[in-house]
Amino acid sequence: MISRFGAVPDQAEKGGRVAEVFELRAGEYRARVDRTGAGLQALTWRGRDLVWPYTRQSGPIASQGQLLAPWPNRVGGARYTFQGTEYVLDVNDPETGSAIHGLVSEVAWSTQERSEKDVTLRLDFPGTPGYPFPLELTAAYHLSPPDAPAPGLTVTVTARNTGRTDAPYGLGFHPYLTLGAPLRDLVERGEVRLEATARSRQPADASLLPVGDPVPVAGTGFDLRPPGRDPGATELDTAFTDLDRDADGRAWVRLSGPDHRVSLWSGPGYGWLQLFSSDSLGGELHRAHLAAEPMTCPPDALNSGTDLIVLAPGASVEHSFGILAEPPA
Repeated sequence: MISRFGAVPDQAEKGGRVAEVFELRAGEYRARVDRTGAGLQALTWRGRDLVWPYTRQSGPIASQGQLLAPWPNRVGGARYTFQGTEYVLDVNDPETGSAIHGLVSEVAWSTQERSEKDVTLRLDFPGTPGYPFPLELTAAYHLSPPDAPAPGLTVTVTARNTGRTDAPYGLGFHPYLTLGAPLRDLVERGEVRLEATARSRQPADASLLPVGDPVPVAGTGFDLRPPGRDPGATELDTAFTDLDRDADGRAWVRLSGPDHRVSLWSGPGYGWLQLFSSDSLGGELHRAHLAAEPMTCPPDALNSGTDLIVLAPGASVEHSFGILAEPPA
């Protein structure tokens, strides 16, 4: 059980460590943040799940709620070349032979700041043989009540290069949006609508690595621009880009049901969005939730260099995204 204001041990152990979770609250919102990996374990509004929740006993499954750094998505062949030197990573996606979703999701972060509405976690990442670039990472979670200018959850991640050479860097996050009932059931009843402010998608091969340049979504089943559409039987494990933004510089994904909608916004610097409709998950998880993953770069960016951030020694970069509940469309 989680205390109201503090961190308590989660009873499950992983890699010999006892994880801690932090409960945040603001108005009708509640969130649970995992010290291991600085992951988002849960987010609720009026007692309703807005993201597919997990605990250390149950997950995370399929990267649910995970912070993805120093790269999001996958690195083809688990190897890349940066500034003339080749580096080899561990393969952690055997089906495609890729290195996927970075290196920080199973590391215990330290607590830097803590209040009822906020927690900031920090990681002094020393680098690995396959990624020998030390970074200082912070993940700041903030909850705001519904009447605030930016209601719901805001997550801000900062990375600073603490090494002596340039460092390649990319960031992503892996929440699964949920409306409470499985997405497949809502689709069958015609009670769901999906909207994403993206004008292009990235074609991919069987290993989900980019092939060619992004192509327009107009006139295709991947066109999810407002007012969106019923996702039907469309299978998504797709990177989108050319994101239209509002006056505050935010791009949006909205998953609407009969009672409310769950909305995710991506701030400046998040130029890519991966949508995954969970079709490859088995059993009750098949097509149950929608992963909406803000990313600063596309899959395999360590190889292609597309939108890859290069941090000079001492340089830093910051990115924010958020999730909230809204009235049904």
